[in-house]
Amino acid sequence: MNGWVLGGIIVVAVAAVVLRRLIGEPVNPRDLWVPPVVLTGIGLWILVRTSGLRPADYAWLVAGCVLGTALGYWRGRAVVVFEKGGALWQRYDGRTFAVVIGSLLVMAGFGLVAARLGMRPEARPVQLGIGLSFLGEALAVTRRGRRAGRLTDRSPAPR
Repeated sequence: MNGWVLGGIIVVAVAAVVLRRLIGEPVNPRDLWVPPVVLTGIGLWILVRTSGLRPADYAWLVAGCVLGTALGYWRGRAVVVFEKGGALWQRYDGRTFAVVIGSLLVMAGFGLVAARLGMRPEARPVQLGIGLSFLGEALAVTRRGRRAGRLTDRSPAPR
C-alpha cells in the first residue's frame, strides 16, 4: 500500500477517535482496544520489513516504545471518565489536551536526541508510536473503569 494512502487512513482514523472522545462517548472495550492494536500491528509490520537496523536502533526503539506507552497512560489518566445513563463514558477535556501537548513535546525531544545520536528514521514507524500511545491510554481508561466497577471483560458494548 502506498505510504501516503496509509498515512491518510491513519490520520483520518486518529482524528475520528479524538473527535468522538472530545464530544464524549460510552466506554466500549472494542472501540478502546481495537484501533491501538491495529496501529501497533501496522507499525510492527513496517518495522519487520525494515532491514539494516543496528543494535543501537533497537535500543532506542525499545526506549521510545516504553516512553510512548507511558505517556499514553498519562494521557489516559487525564481522560474524564464518568457515569451517564447507567453506562461508563469517557471524554477529553482541556487537561487531556494539555497532557497531549506535553507528550508531543517529550516525544519530539526524544526523537531529536535519538536522531542526533544516530537512530535511523526507519526504526521509528509513526504508526507504532501512535498505536502504543493509544494502548497506554486504553490501559489507563480500562483500569479506571474496572476500579469504578463498570467495565469488565464481558461488558456489553454500550451504544
